[in-house]
Amino acid sequence: MRVLLVEDEPKLRLALKKGLEQENFAVDGEETAEGGLGMAMTQDYDVIILDRMLPGGLDGLEVVKRLRAKGQKVPVIFLTARDEVKDRVEGLSAGADDYLVKPFAFEELLARVRALLRRPPQGGETVLRCADLTLDPIGFTVERAGKPIELTSKEFALLEYLLRHTGRVLGKDNIIQHVWDYDADILPNTVEVYMGYLRQKIDKPFKTKLLHTRHGFGYYVGLK
Repeated sequence: MRVLLVEDEPKLRLALKKGLEQENFAVDGEETAEGGLGMAMTQDYDVIILDRMLPGGLDGLEVVKRLRAKGQKVPVIFLTARDEVKDRVEGLSAGADDYLVKPFAFEELLARVRALLRRPPQGGETVLRCADLTLDPIGFTVERAGKPIELTSKEFALLEYLLRHTGRVLGKDNIIQHVWDYDADILPNTVEVYMGYLRQKIDKPFKTKLLHTRHGFGYYVGLK
């Protein structure tokens, strides 16, 4: 899943980016409100983590207001040192989905990100399912027919994204946007290669195939 992180403090931004990437997220980092707004308007993200106080002509509050005015529904979490009740109310009223006060524990931020990601597709259910295939995004486990399947971090991220959109055909560009970050070195056949890895582990040992290609359109997970 792809995250936009807008934070002007370099050490914190790099630490959060590294931590999120270790949890299988693709992360794009920005340090200004204008840069973050531009990325959010032109790229497709699953979650935005946004510092409220940012350098430049805009602050995080204005970024959220402009995104919502344009119909952007991507979940937004504010990171801020402003901890008064009126500040929280102001942030949530502007359109943010969550509000985390600095200093904070990375584990809490991660839990809040995952909670927001679960809301639309799963109605609060943690485990993603398709037939006898299950993926637990919290425990980082994958099973099929009760048998554990070992995946690399990128294979896991790709399968998670497919399962969050079960039955929907996803084009290569769409998959790249959500599974690889903006700076990743993507080759023309990267998605095909990783889909091949998944098929070897998810489909080949079993009778029923769950990973499918719709030629000219993309890939999807589901029963044919």
